Amino acid sequence: MSTATATDLTAGTWAIDPVHSSVNFAVRHLVVSKVRGTFDSFTGAIVVAEDGAPSVTATIDINSINTRNEQRDAHLKAPDFFDAEQFPTATFTSTAVRADGDDYVLDGEFTLKGVTKPVSLKLEFNGVNPGMGHGEVAGFEASIVLNRKDFGIDFDAPLETGGAVVGDKVTVTLEIEALKQA
Repeated sequence: MSTATATDLTAGTWAIDPVHSSVNFAVRHLVVSKVRGTFDSFTGAIVVAEDGAPSVTATIDINSINTRNEQRDAHLKAPDFFDAEQFPTATFTSTAVRADGDDYVLDGEFTLKGVTKPVSLKLEFNGVNPGMGHGEVAGFEASIVLNRKDFGIDFDAPLETGGAVVGDKVTVTLEIEALKQA
């Protein structure tokens, strides 16, 4: 696979617009259902070099976790899970973007709970729009399945009937709108 260039993205910095973007996740609960949530506070940018090569950086505020249940959110912020007091952010820095048919793969280093691992996200580029008077916007969707235990989130509560209260695999879905900076 060759290195991809963002031919529709002009050179410069594209800031992630948190108002029109989301960081979502889903994890199995009690084997038979899923708990879904979001991180409501995050920042990031896509920088496109003059040769068209893109790079991505992003930071997620772990304390902004929202599963629509305050008690669960408090437990997720605790040392059993994210330990948000000691590790208040998760970060991503890209290392490459590769073409994959009509889509892309975004490779990078993801740091969560003090553990950094290489990851590869499936990336769909939705194009560029002239915007609504505030500059060009670009849209992306990305997803990855992470094993929470790879990042030291190893809380286990086995069920008598087999399985666990919380599954190991977490599906993360990003819907990103980025605004071209002047």
